[in-house]
Amino acid sequence: MDIRFLGHACFTLSDGETSVLIDPFLTGNPKAAISAEDVPATDILLTHGHADHIGDTVAIAKRTGAAVTAIVELANEVGSEGVDIHDPNLGGTVKFDWGSVKLVPAWHTSTTPKGQVNTPAGLLINFKDTIVYHLGDTCLFSDLQLVGKRSPIDYALMCIGGHYTMDRVDAVDAAALVGAKTVIPCHYNTFPPIETDVQAFKSDVEQSGGGHVVVLDPGDTHQA
Repeated sequence: MDIRFLGHACFTLSDGETSVLIDPFLTGNPKAAISAEDVPATDILLTHGHADHIGDTVAIAKRTGAAVTAIVELANEVGSEGVDIHDPNLGGTVKFDWGSVKLVPAWHTSTTPKGQVNTPAGLLINFKDTIVYHLGDTCLFSDLQLVGKRSPIDYALMCIGGHYTMDRVDAVDAAALVGAKTVIPCHYNTFPPIETDVQAFKSDVEQSGGGHVVVLDPGDTHQA
């Protein structure tokens, strides 16, 4: 499996045939590594409805035929645009040919560009037996330690930018709670309020025993 970072909180998980796209904020993203017109998608997963996460979801879904998985209220709004959806709530799991995704708590807020309020989530993804946890936008909270209790996490895609989410210091503690083998930071340096020192984060996590940190520039791919 390849994990490709497309900028901000957007990733693709791909094995060459299946391409799972997460939080496709590409148009208007100064760090986007690809255009919304070119990104592949078999399925689209959303953590929440803020504009910098829902992004180009509807346009990509209509172009590719991908179904969108998001918490029920957000999924219903997206579905009203004429795309296929899966609509779990927190704790719910959706199964696919390639694996599954479970919605888990994230402490944040969420209102779509249309004004609909919905509940943020993290995404616990099983992609062909590799466990990837996209934390979504969140602050530090102790229940992060419960997510990987049943299935140890291979990769944590973790926000570190501060201001709108936890900062790189709190994210060191989050990495310890999550206990992933590898942490890939995201949601930093896209805009001035979330600029941070990603190399300091990497050093702090690894020195504290919180896992190996892989820093990806937008467009970079890590082979799992």
